[in-house]
Amino acid sequence: QSIAQEVMGLFCMVLLTLTALVANIVVMVVILKTPLLRKFIFVCHLCVVDLLSAIFLMPLGIISSSSCFNKVIYSIAECQALIFLNVCFISASILTISIISVERYYYIVHPMRYEVKMTIRLAVAGVIFIWVKSVLMTVLALVGWPQGNGATSASRCTVYWSPGAHKKAFVIIFSIVCFVLPTIIIFAVYCSVYRVARMASLPQVPVPAQAAAPRHRSDSIASQVTIITTRNLPLPRLTPESFLGSNKAILTLVLIVGQFLCCWLPFFAFHLHSSVAAGTASGGHGEMVVTWIAYSSFAINPFFYGLLNRQIREELARLRRSCFNRPLGQELCLSVSEASVQENFLQFLQRATCTLETHASCISPSPRNRLDQTKVGFPIPGQVPE
Repeated sequence: QSIAQEVMGLFCMVLLTLTALVANIVVMVVILKTPLLRKFIFVCHLCVVDLLSAIFLMPLGIISSSSCFNKVIYSIAECQALIFLNVCFISASILTISIISVERYYYIVHPMRYEVKMTIRLAVAGVIFIWVKSVLMTVLALVGWPQGNGATSASRCTVYWSPGAHKKAFVIIFSIVCFVLPTIIIFAVYCSVYRVARMASLPQVPVPAQAAAPRHRSDSIASQVTIITTRNLPLPRLTPESFLGSNKAILTLVLIVGQFLCCWLPFFAFHLHSSVAAGTASGGHGEMVVTWIAYSSFAINPFFYGLLNRQIREELARLRRSCFNRPLGQELCLSVSEASVQENFLQFLQRATCTLETHASCISPSPRNRLDQTKVGFPIPGQVPE
């Protein structure tokens, strides 16, 4: 490789590491400093995992991947430590993303059950489950490690150290537990979330009047207007705003699922193919590329799971104004955050499709709404103004 390519590769790796450090620290500080945001326990835990990866794992990955550090030699103990961090942090990050998806599913589809069962004890149990499973995967990766007093070079310090049957078994188990199952969970959960959000945002069409004459005819003007206008009410018209809003909701889900696949599919596919296919040698430039594509997830996660949330963005803006001595609007921003304390992923999708605030622009107004609007324009004598 040329010197320009090496410098560009080293620059990209350092930039990803710095981005992961800054972004995860910012989201963690915002969540921990704001009591209303401490409900995002798993998002904060994901930032902790990604921050630990940026501190310990990614700098070691730079040394192992860049040819500028060819003279660095790892001992067997140091290589085992690197593999321990690699498998442990990758497993913890992916499992946390899966739990965040399941949490969103229960918040949206089963809100009452979520409010009752989602306690601090359950959240702590989920975090413990993540780390226990990650450590077990790491122990499985280190079982059967060849003993010796020699040293191995940094380029050969890989997770898949042996070409034997143990390597194939570990790669298959690691791929199923940390990629295949989480991918199925994420797909199923977000498809259900989108389906529920679309059903909640569909326009409510008034039921047409019966063709047969009613037994008791009402002579009131309001009922006559209602019957006439209901029969002649046109079907809900798909406006450009609702069409674009639906595309925004789809794009949001595609971005979240696509980011996960783009970061982790090359990593697991490469190692699964190199371990199962006969005569395929692992390591080298290809392993370095897919490894850093996977490491980019540590820098992207705080944006997709943290800064996409409106509450976190508002509190970040408030903290930034307070740091620059701009107190104007702090009370307003805080009141907005308090008013939207229950906002989560469903509200984000509903705003993107057809929210209650913009519902009138998506369907034709009903006769009841028209009558209510006329009531506002004609005050009743003696009425006390509200």
